[in-house]
Amino acid sequence: MQAAIDEAELGWAEGGIPIGSVLVHDGEIIGRGHNRRVQNGSPTLHGEIDALENAGRLPAAVYRSCTIYTTLSPCSMCTGAILLYGIPRVVVGENQTFLGEEELLRSRGVEVDVLDEPGCVEMMRRMIAERPDVWNEDIGT
Repeated sequence: MQAAIDEAELGWAEGGIPIGSVLVHDGEIIGRGHNRRVQNGSPTLHGEIDALENAGRLPAAVYRSCTIYTTLSPCSMCTGAILLYGIPRVVVGENQTFLGEEELLRSRGVEVDVLDEPGCVEMMRRMIAERPDVWNEDIGT
């Protein structure tokens, strides 16, 4: 999870939204990323999507044996990518500031572990307080 937190901090330092993610296969990080919607002017570049993109094209069997770590509960879009690629486990830093599609993931057999990581909660609370317009845009409200 620390690598995902590091990614989130990098995104915040770049002026973006502090959400980070890493894709892990056999104990090794194969993709890392952070929300780059602001930095890249992208409508879709959430942390999980960035981590998947940076992992590159992989055989289906690799995804099916990965864990994706994310500092915030996955939104509908990121949940869809997790389901599409058959990633069997998601470790979530926190879901207090935003509860994504954890129940959908569970209903499709994905193991979801929520850590309630205080540092993740604090990063998001700060971001939401300081830049509510950017946050609302990110989650589509």
